[in-house]
Amino acid sequence: MRIAAIQCPAMADDVSATCETIVQRLRWADTEAIDLIHLPEAFLLGHSYDPDMIRSRASAATDYALAELCRQVASFRATLVVGAFEMQHPDVFNSAFVVERGRIAGRYAKAYPNEPGVTGGSDFPTFLKAGVRYGINICNDANHADAAGKVARQNADLILYPLNNMLSPETAERWREKSLVNLVDRARQTNCWVASSDVTGRAGGLLSYGCTAIVAPSGEVVARVPELSGGAAIYDLPGRQLS
Repeated sequence: MRIAAIQCPAMADDVSATCETIVQRLRWADTEAIDLIHLPEAFLLGHSYDPDMIRSRASAATDYALAELCRQVASFRATLVVGAFEMQHPDVFNSAFVVERGRIAGRYAKAYPNEPGVTGGSDFPTFLKAGVRYGINICNDANHADAAGKVARQNADLILYPLNNMLSPETAERWREKSLVNLVDRARQTNCWVASSDVTGRAGGLLSYGCTAIVAPSGEVVARVPELSGGAAIYDLPGRQLS
């Protein structure tokens, strides 16, 4: 399976602009024979730690933004994994959606949300693409070995980590190395490939260096987008060998 993990500036609240950005990425992915492309945490309408903003974005995603995204990406071959806050009354989840040919084929809700008012998910679904079984953890989940373990125990080959490290400059500096250390630890712990996708740059006084990388089960970083740069980490993962 050929995977692309995207690092890019954060976007917020502009459904048309975000959908156009995603369409451009998928158009590129199809020309590069990418099987799966994944984007940062809550990328569709933006991440937040403000409870009112979170609920507003969750309502917008559930009411119309996800449907509009699916409509616009229906013609593309690559599987898309994209995040958004999601409303399931009365709860709000921080979710990642698996989109196949314009259809939501599944979702994962962040098990260890660190956003106020967001409910933790309890399911750890896995998906199959081009001979590779994969699951998803989201950002803060990387600090919890049990979340990765619940994916790995389902014979997963790959764990995707949508991230959003847009933080105060002081906090961003503290996490600059730790984010990658977590990914390496989760790969070694589970014997799975790990791929992360992060935002990068400055916005509203916040900073993200960006931690977009693909890590082998051995812990070797086999692809990474440079800090403070947009781009894609691309790698051809081996499919499961069937006897």
